Amino acid sequence: MNRMRSPLRRVTGIIAAAAVGMLALSACAPPSGPGGGDQTPVADLPAKPSKPVSLNIIDGGGKVAVATAIDAFVKANPDVISSVSWESTSEGDIAGALKPQVDSGNLKVDLVITGSSGLAAGMASNLWLPIAKDYSDRLGNMANFIQPAKDLQALTEGYGVNVVWCYCGPTIEYNPKVVTGDLPKTTDELLTWASKNPGKFGYARPANSGVGRTFLLSLPYILGDKDPNDPKNGWDKTWDYLEKLGKYIDNYPTSTGQSMENLANGTWTLMPSSAGWDVGPRARGQVPASMEGYVLENTTWVMDPNYALVPRGVSDDKLSALLLLIDYLISAEGNASAGSDGQYIPGIVVDNVDQSKVPAATKELLATYGRDWFSTEFEKSKYVTPPGQDVVVEALDMWDRRIGAQG
Repeated sequence: MNRMRSPLRRVTGIIAAAAVGMLALSACAPPSGPGGGDQTPVADLPAKPSKPVSLNIIDGGGKVAVATAIDAFVKANPDVISSVSWESTSEGDIAGALKPQVDSGNLKVDLVITGSSGLAAGMASNLWLPIAKDYSDRLGNMANFIQPAKDLQALTEGYGVNVVWCYCGPTIEYNPKVVTGDLPKTTDELLTWASKNPGKFGYARPANSGVGRTFLLSLPYILGDKDPNDPKNGWDKTWDYLEKLGKYIDNYPTSTGQSMENLANGTWTLMPSSAGWDVGPRARGQVPASMEGYVLENTTWVMDPNYALVPRGVSDDKLSALLLLIDYLISAEGNASAGSDGQYIPGIVVDNVDQSKVPAATKELLATYGRDWFSTEFEKSKYVTPPGQDVVVEALDMWDRRIGAQG
């Protein structure tokens, strides 16, 4: 896992609006092709589809990060893509819903936009095509990745493309009308605060929430555990801490969006958050703009990506179209629109984006809802990539068994 100091002062962001509920994959698109069968040899794949294709895309937490660029590409390339439909689910539900489709050959999904948990679960179930490995010549804009994007791309092992990233967190968000006096600035103080305010602190199930996952993955660093890359043998302090903290948590919601609802309606008054989830929900009115935030002492920021992932078994025409689309998403033009409501900060994954192309509305949103302390924290703090996908899967499974099962 790479430890780095922040070299960036980009001003752009993107949203990962995690949706609630199971995946209702109706037949809004015809089966794409032989789900578990062999793909056409790489060299024989046509440069573009023989006719315009319709795409069914699953939003597993990153739609708004790419929706503007996708719409622009479709409008400019009607000979490639005729239409796009979206369905939403949480990251934790994607693999379970897709696997029967891939295995049976009855594939109704052409593209998935999701984060590390969705990537990891799909890799474990052999769901994704190795597009970045097998079709790297069709994805030439990956050559322009900035270093954090390169590090996050490496986690895919070639099975997806990093289309947006953020420093993520964790940050701590709270209601200043209720939480007064000295704020809990350390993990010990946070545990004490939770014990004195039972039911008023919480976080979402990490397998379903980027914020919950970031909180989980950051604790081995904050607490000084033996090995942040070994949940089973190196996280003794983390599991002990979460078990103690869990005594004062009533339940673990199944999405970050539900967590924000808890903060907005007063169920919770203090919760882990992220830079993007601090900005986006306040800008959208999901939580009051008056909510405040800060960072715990000794925080190591865990970066959080969203990936474009293609299920095994898509047709040749659709795969040709998808490669053109994905390469556009990481182009200077396509990536410039990646900040529509501030959910991902800094967001941009390539080094050749002209800041004049970043929408004025994005710049105004960040000027209005961004935090003065963001740039200072980004510059002085350490930040790391998430661990490898096998580690993420193990950590999420252990959390479910050791922490979630007790909630």
